[in-house]
Amino acid sequence: MEGQANKLQDAAPAAVDPRLLVRESGIRGYLDDFRRRLQGGDLGALPVAVGLIVIWATFYSLNHNFLAPQNLSNLALQVAATGTISVGIVLVLLLGEIDLSVGSVSGLTGAVLAVLNVNQGMPAGVAIAAALVSGAIVGAVHGFFFSRVGVPSFVVTLAGLIGWQGLQLYVLGKEGTINLPYEGGVASLTHTFFPHTVGYALGAAAVAAYVLFDLASTRRRAKAELPTRPVSETVIRAALVAIAIFLSVYVLNEAEGLPLALVIFVGFVVSFDWLLRRTRYGRMIFAVGGNAEAARRAGIDVRLVRLSVYVLASTMGAAGGVLAASRLFAVNQSSGGNNELLNAIAAAVIGGTSLFGGRGSTYSALLGILVIGSISNGMYLLQLDSSVQFMITGSVLLAAVVIDSLSRRGRQSSGRA
Repeated sequence: MEGQANKLQDAAPAAVDPRLLVRESGIRGYLDDFRRRLQGGDLGALPVAVGLIVIWATFYSLNHNFLAPQNLSNLALQVAATGTISVGIVLVLLLGEIDLSVGSVSGLTGAVLAVLNVNQGMPAGVAIAAALVSGAIVGAVHGFFFSRVGVPSFVVTLAGLIGWQGLQLYVLGKEGTINLPYEGGVASLTHTFFPHTVGYALGAAAVAAYVLFDLASTRRRAKAELPTRPVSETVIRAALVAIAIFLSVYVLNEAEGLPLALVIFVGFVVSFDWLLRRTRYGRMIFAVGGNAEAARRAGIDVRLVRLSVYVLASTMGAAGGVLAASRLFAVNQSSGGNNELLNAIAAAVIGGTSLFGGRGSTYSALLGILVIGSISNGMYLLQLDSSVQFMITGSVLLAAVVIDSLSRRGRQSSGRA
């Protein structure tokens, strides 16, 4: 009898966490999972999405030109450079660290770009590549002192903020301003708009890529004998993505067309999200940010991960500097200054990346910079003083940090931190 009981016990299916069976429970399963995540403090992008809707509705009610195609096209160009810098900030925040130098790095690399392209006569492509390499070298310096020497990231990057700004002034020389050709290759990065048909073709390619990646993920889960997403859900998700993409392309086509700068920015967001979510390296970043000591004991080279993240962050700062120089047709002593750094960090935090490390997404940069850019753009349309913009942006940033702190407390109480 005891032997038969053991056989029956072995034949019984193993208990499965009900959270893994969400897809098998239909709509009710997703609602239960959503409720469970809210109770556990896992708010995701919900607060910023709601906030963005409120901001857009408010400004539209005050000035109908806010949602006009031409203004939305301008908004896309306004956020591309700072949003690109913010993507790098997200990577650093995932480690639970900070980078205060990205504004100065963007200004310095913009100066390198302008000197090589204008003063030295180098082709635009070579000058852009040199600017990006310069950013990577700067990031390697930061990462070395932080990960190898043990200097706190705050101190290292604060020194970089000051030092690289001084080097920027030196590179620019006594004149302090270098103008880029209006018809040059650098300027084309932010002043190129795709024809209508090309915009829709790029949108269709993006939807197709999403479906292919989704199906590949489903096959991997099925091979691992994990619950998989039904075909109906894949179709619905793909349809929602297609609606969002084609609606955006349609609105932008009503102005000048799909901006190349927006494609570059969104391309960075999607590429780095794939890097974080689908690669071993990305999982190591989350592991180090969640608990560096546990990651070290698991065999992860924590110092190498930290070094590489700072290289990527400064490279993205350089990319943002290139886009900023392209949009303004010039690089000067104030490039990378003003509110570039603060807006890049604020965008990442407002978008939902945790200041405590280990939680976030590069889509935070996209959502957060849309919030900041929308506030700035709406204030300009309403002809309000910049002081009001700063106070509102500061209030939104504080609200985002409060939500992050409360969410973390909720995850700790539910055992999910």
